[in-house]
Amino acid sequence: MEPDIRATPGEEVVGVPEQTSGQAPATVWAPGGRPLLSLALTSMMDAVGAHSGAVYLRPGDGTVLEMAVMAGLPRSFAAPWERVGLSAPIPVAEAVRERRLVWVGGEEEMARRYPRIAVVLPYPFALAALPVATGTRAYGAVFVTWPGSHPPELSERERRELTSACERLALRLERAAAQNRAVRAEADVLDSGPLGGVSDTLGTVEAARMVARLPYGMCSLDLSGRVGFANAAAAEMLGVPVSGLLGSQLWAAVPWLNDPMYEERYRAALIGQDATSFVALRPPSEWLSFRLYPSTTGISVRISRARSVSQMGPAEARSGDAPTRLVSMSQALSLAGALTETVSVQDVVGMVADEIAPAVGSRALALLGARAGRLHVLGHHGYPDPATVEQFDGMSLTAPTPGARAVSHGVPAFFDSPQQLRRLYPDRPGAPDGFGSWAYLPLIASGRPVGACVLAYAEPHPFSTHERAVLTSLAGLIAQALDRALLYDTKHRLAHGLQAALLPPSLPRLAGIEATARYLPATRGMEIGGDFYDLVPSPPLAAAVIGDVQGHNVTAAGLMGQLRTAVRAYTTVGQEPAEVMRSTNRLLIDLGSDLLASCLYLRLDPAGGRAVMARAGHPPPLLRRPDGRVRVLDLAGGPLLGIDASATYPTTEVELSPGCVLALYTDGLVEKPGVDIEEAVAELGRRLAERGDRPLEELADELVGRYAETEDRIDDVALLLLRAREGG
Repeated sequence: MEPDIRATPGEEVVGVPEQTSGQAPATVWAPGGRPLLSLALTSMMDAVGAHSGAVYLRPGDGTVLEMAVMAGLPRSFAAPWERVGLSAPIPVAEAVRERRLVWVGGEEEMARRYPRIAVVLPYPFALAALPVATGTRAYGAVFVTWPGSHPPELSERERRELTSACERLALRLERAAAQNRAVRAEADVLDSGPLGGVSDTLGTVEAARMVARLPYGMCSLDLSGRVGFANAAAAEMLGVPVSGLLGSQLWAAVPWLNDPMYEERYRAALIGQDATSFVALRPPSEWLSFRLYPSTTGISVRISRARSVSQMGPAEARSGDAPTRLVSMSQALSLAGALTETVSVQDVVGMVADEIAPAVGSRALALLGARAGRLHVLGHHGYPDPATVEQFDGMSLTAPTPGARAVSHGVPAFFDSPQQLRRLYPDRPGAPDGFGSWAYLPLIASGRPVGACVLAYAEPHPFSTHERAVLTSLAGLIAQALDRALLYDTKHRLAHGLQAALLPPSLPRLAGIEATARYLPATRGMEIGGDFYDLVPSPPLAAAVIGDVQGHNVTAAGLMGQLRTAVRAYTTVGQEPAEVMRSTNRLLIDLGSDLLASCLYLRLDPAGGRAVMARAGHPPPLLRRPDGRVRVLDLAGGPLLGIDASATYPTTEVELSPGCVLALYTDGLVEKPGVDIEEAVAELGRRLAERGDRPLEELADELVGRYAETEDRIDDVALLLLRAREGG
């Protein structure tokens, strides 16, 4: 069947193979049999002189953009963004959300506005992203890129060409949708020519012979990095025969070039379309110089022996002649991953000090926060005199300082020397900090300033465009981590402030009883626990209680406060232990909560040498007698509070003669993954037996010591120790 080529006057014809009943929708094709998207993209790139680009489609009215075709560069360069959500902070998603052209004029602007892209592609290039949309529907988006040599502004002609091309593409996609014709992903456009064709690559056979006779190595790479030609000198220097090079990526064919840094040079050359170079060590001791000359179809590589490097030690060569990036792509990704693991503000300060500052050559740093119109020093590292930084704490954001300006204006500032800093900020307060150059980086998260990162360098030095872009990009990552950490610290203070408010600030003094308590919050997340304890001095007999409300959240903490108050009230009005437990159980059920609670209640009679205990599903207390023997008081009790309104709680009388120690605790002290609960209780009893003669404060620290030191508590820990003494 001939394709349908009917069209109205003035329209470009789009041919679509006719569809028979039961077939899947056909792919839309352009004249000459070339897929529609590929033709539209390459035509657009040709019209504005772009060297790479991609078309994204939006399936239906979904919230995801999917890359349908890419041209000019391998898709692996854009692999992190093959599928992006419409809410993602990247240009193509923003273009669709805001239905406008998004222009990024260079490396530094990319780092400032889109740090997620800049950290993966820290190269000089310009980018334009546009929506492919009609008045009623967005079908997708397009981006195109130019080398870093492109002017920082998009010309009106380029703007018109791109806009009109995207409008035409949107109309074609609209017609295809109306006719139920699918537009599918297409093969990427990489016009690199045949591999291994020396004459095709270099022109005449004589030219190929000439290159083969050159004393230095020559090879050509296609856009995917595969070797299409290599002369004998290149093979000899690399230590791999020509047959082993052809058709393979250079860094894959040569084992000692299998380093992300060398692949990054190739990526930098292709994206920036500028000659780049690097020096590599061929084991055991020969240094080779690689010079990469890119074009829109591939890269020519010149390889020579770096004689000046060969006379130096390896350490000198790596730090001197090898032109490496300030932060390599692999380093940047590693730093980004490390920042995602930070939790608190001090974690962020430590990470920046330990990993980011050394990576960029900084000797000192300060992390500043912004709150209520003022700067706040969140942390610093490397300053000989801390007062140099701390004097800025509480300073107004309108003050004439580079830190305040970086936060209030959101623009990074770089000072190559002390003289430049003094010239631009003559009224800046404070004595010099002894450093030679500084970078003031605004930390912006979700479009708002959260602070600034100040990096200080030992010596004066100019900040290159690339260095500024990398630092600005890293600042974006630091800002995201700091924003999360500030929120965590705020919630952490709120959570544990609430917890502290619900627990007794101190234990009352009781006749004949010495008491102390410990409480350790869980360390995972920002959870508030339901553990509680209390001493109630209600004459003639005092009472002690410990309990644990199910859960780790505000609801559990609030319920814990209600139960503690109820136990106090029932004790004060003179209820017996069994009745206190029954009343508390009925209250919990009447509150309509889905949470349960365990509880242990003791009526203390040190003068009579006894205590009466009622238990509701709580771990059994431990009793240490004066002779050092320890007994687990696993006595009768009732179910957890909150299960059965008619439940009863039998009581048991236990010994409490002078010198006896009662240890009441919550399950966080004895429960540990992979350890039997009875064995854990027995171990706690052994430690109580060995150390029970010590002062009560020391004993409490000993019993919770291992839990206080751990950084991975999965539950709260509460401990209440009671020691009967003479003279009760």
